[in-house]
Amino acid sequence: MTNTSTPDQSPTRGPGQPGTRRLKVDDITVVEPAVLRRTIAGTIVGNLMEWYDIGVYGYVAVIIGRMFLPGGSQTAQNLFSLGVFAVTFIARPLGGIVLGQLGDRLGRQKVLAFTLLMMASATFLIGVLPDYRTIGVWAPVLLIVLKLVQGFSTGGEYAGATTFVTEFAPDRRRGYLAALLDLGSYMGFAAGAAMVSVMQLLVSDSFMDGWGWRIPFMLALPFGAVALYFRSRIEETPAFKEAQRLEEAEVVEGPKSLRELVGAYWREILIAIILVAAANTAGYALTSYMPTYLTSTLHYSETHGTLLTLPVLVIMSLCIPLAGALSDRIGRRTVLRMASTGGIVLAIPAFLLMMHGAVWSTLLGLFVLSVPVALYVSNLASCLPALFPTSSRYGGMGISYNIAAAMFSGTAPFIMEALVALTKQALAPAFWVIITSIAGFVVVFFLPESARRSLPGSMPSVSSPDEARELVATQDSNPDLDVEDVFRRLDNDHGMVSRG
Repeated sequence: MTNTSTPDQSPTRGPGQPGTRRLKVDDITVVEPAVLRRTIAGTIVGNLMEWYDIGVYGYVAVIIGRMFLPGGSQTAQNLFSLGVFAVTFIARPLGGIVLGQLGDRLGRQKVLAFTLLMMASATFLIGVLPDYRTIGVWAPVLLIVLKLVQGFSTGGEYAGATTFVTEFAPDRRRGYLAALLDLGSYMGFAAGAAMVSVMQLLVSDSFMDGWGWRIPFMLALPFGAVALYFRSRIEETPAFKEAQRLEEAEVVEGPKSLRELVGAYWREILIAIILVAAANTAGYALTSYMPTYLTSTLHYSETHGTLLTLPVLVIMSLCIPLAGALSDRIGRRTVLRMASTGGIVLAIPAFLLMMHGAVWSTLLGLFVLSVPVALYVSNLASCLPALFPTSSRYGGMGISYNIAAAMFSGTAPFIMEALVALTKQALAPAFWVIITSIAGFVVVFFLPESARRSLPGSMPSVSSPDEARELVATQDSNPDLDVEDVFRRLDNDHGMVSRG
């Protein structure tokens, strides 16, 4: 990677634009392909690890309810296990705030290694945790504590991973490359589902209720060690290194405190919260809630409830990068409008198809529900970090994403199950998806377009020296490049100090 410019270099005059600053080849960040591949791989494995745990828990939630609340009814057991799942998200805002601030000060790579280690350890400990029959009430208490630890670490994981990838990715391919994170996320979920499905097919129900359900959790420790090896080989982002260099030279101000960050970027934080709420309500309906819904409400066996969602998750995961690449061509706002419209229009047909009862209609309903999910999640990783400047990007993402996750994502399965229990209507979850998608549709109008444009506080980023030279040569005619805006945002977002 190369970038030798400083934002306080003297302006030069361009033809026909007296007094304007001009981009030079040395201003452009060139990301070496080998470094980019290593970065993407090292970041994806952490997201895969995070969602592996979510997938495993979602698919054994019914068993966990029986093991940790044996005296309750099936509804009470389901609500308990889904409630514990929601508890994870209570700790996410705290993790996002603490780890986000550390990520903006110490570096993205160090914090991401820490979150992965903490997450893998907590998942493993859930696998060896004694149940209610062994230690009584301490069993659900300790389960909640471990889920809170997971939530704290996860609070820094997605915010850091998206920040990391977007700061490395060339501007023209940021949508596609950032969407690979969510490919890893949903493939991790599918891996967790596949692990549980294989065990349900190979072992007896009594073994599954005894020790079988623990094995997928215990595997998180060796999986985490492999993921940590890959993550330790990635280097810090060029945007962060440049911001740190300028801060040390007293050219720009350092990262903002929590109060300053919220005061400066409350509009961006609010936009991000609403978009994440809309996307993750649909996403968690398809993933974490669906095994419980298919088993308890539609009366499929636990094995079939797992197997039916698995092909949908795999196919949808493979489509996520394609949707990310689409946003690079037609814009993030356009794809997000398609996603929110899909959530509003397709939610009821999707659940009606599942309620029909046949295997084919259930599969079709799951596929229909996956359409808005794929369009939503393929864009979050690229458009949300672009709301914040380099010096506050990790912190801004940590606050906004995890507040939304705590309020809407983790609670989505619990709310949907509670709606079914209260209304006695199997269609009730569809309306929760519709309500949040309406909010998402509205907020897209306030979202700035970021496709093919440099991140706030950063110079343009490309994938080759030839592309850098082309960008400089065409800077007056490139519709995706406003040179004055690049320098203005660099000055404003980095908080230029007096130059004397």
